[in-house]
Amino acid sequence: MTTARQWLSELTNLYTPTPGQFDAASQHRASIETRLDIFLGIKEMFEIGSLRHGTGVWQYSDADYLVSLKDERPSSQWTMLDKVKHQLQDRFKSTNIVIRSPAVVCKFSDCDVEIVPGYTAASGYWIADPSGGWMLSHPKDHNRYVNEVNDKHKGAVKKLIRQLKVWKYRRNVPVSSCYLEMRAAKHMSGESCYSPLWDLYLTFKKLRDTELAAMNDPTGLGSRFGACSSEANRLEALSKVNTAVSRALKAKDYAEAENHDLAIEQLELLFDR
Repeated sequence: MTTARQWLSELTNLYTPTPGQFDAASQHRASIETRLDIFLGIKEMFEIGSLRHGTGVWQYSDADYLVSLKDERPSSQWTMLDKVKHQLQDRFKSTNIVIRSPAVVCKFSDCDVEIVPGYTAASGYWIADPSGGWMLSHPKDHNRYVNEVNDKHKGAVKKLIRQLKVWKYRRNVPVSSCYLEMRAAKHMSGESCYSPLWDLYLTFKKLRDTELAAMNDPTGLGSRFGACSSEANRLEALSKVNTAVSRALKAKDYAEAENHDLAIEQLELLFDR
């Protein structure tokens, strides 16, 4: 008989990205970097997304790159985004390229590639704030923080993060993936051990108890992490969080009572499987 923990582990493995997702994005990187460097000038370009970081979701996660531009930061973030979009559209004429702040998204036939343009700051990078203006981002430090907590729990934290993202995508929850990642890492940083069903439930519970409020950067370096792009989205996401808390709690309780069929039934509802 399959236990609830085994079912959750199989789900996590199912949504682990395939090597092909890395290969497709890599084939486009050089062309993107060359174009932007020639016409705009770049200081560096590096991968920041969950795909390479080990928290991506099969069939859902894009490849994400941060590009630090050489010129001075303009007063409007839209000036920067428009310039990058124009150059990429001119290079990839048959590709649909859109602005989805803070990124410019190239929708290639084999994968989506998100380019987050920005400017080097004294600490971190200035990137476009989806709500307007600029915000400081520290992607290298954030990845280091998640890796440290993940190492503490022998790889379990990234599994938990992937589960939260599967829920987000399968249930169409309008919440930031980065916010989920940092909330999960923050939760596990205070735990002495990892219990899959318990920590899944506790993470959802903390999302509900905080009402998806913006959270301080746990590294102490950057801007606060916002959960949603609008109040309407926050309310919609919070409603789905409430449902997730109920289902995760029932799954945990049924599993503890050795009623794994009912526990798996709740997990199937939770993840829309």
